Amino acid sequence: MSLRTPVVRARWCDIDRIVDLITGTLCPTALSAWLVPDEHRRRSVLAAATRIWMEHALLFGDAFLLQDGSAATVWFHRYRPIPPPPGFEDRLAAVCGEHHQRFLFLDQALAARRPVEAHNHLAFLAAPPGPDGAERATAVLAGGQRWMDTLNLPTYAEAYTPVHRELYRRHGYADRDEFPLPGGLTAHPMWRLSPYWANPLSGNSAAHWAARPATGRARNDRVTSWALH
Repeated sequence: MSLRTPVVRARWCDIDRIVDLITGTLCPTALSAWLVPDEHRRRSVLAAATRIWMEHALLFGDAFLLQDGSAATVWFHRYRPIPPPPGFEDRLAAVCGEHHQRFLFLDQALAARRPVEAHNHLAFLAAPPGPDGAERATAVLAGGQRWMDTLNLPTYAEAYTPVHRELYRRHGYADRDEFPLPGGLTAHPMWRLSPYWANPLSGNSAAHWAARPATGRARNDRVTSWALH
């Protein structure tokens, strides 16, 4: 199948660019302030932690950039449990210092509610603030989503703001039960079926996708989407 989209598939040489985009998107948020309370170190810590996940995503997923490089999406293919990045906790401690336990705590909270059925996980949507931020976010999501749909599996994302919930809804995502996050934040899980998906046991209704308890850890609990917004 040949796809004509506004995005290009990212390569290893694009990691620096995507890390910058994710960091620029995350830095102004309340989530980033909770993860790294020290505002003087916030950007460098977030960038270093993001790099760990970006390298892992290109091994166990896909990433897409707008053709001008101004926005990106990053996806994990969760067809089966994904191993953690090599030396994950030691690497995270090395780059995050005294903040690394916050990253781990958030990782656990998100992983405990992640679907267990096979899906593609939108881990990062990076469109830094700017005059055309909303348009870039819409374009990069549409392009990346079209690629994911061809894989014939549902897709999953967490939204943290009303703006992003509405963006996902416009692209066919349905709301699932929200759950609390550290720092007084709330995550809004969202689920979307591929238009090619024909599994009668799955669907965009709550009857087919009950929220899992917040206790315990998912099998592939190390891969997180803490830097989505």
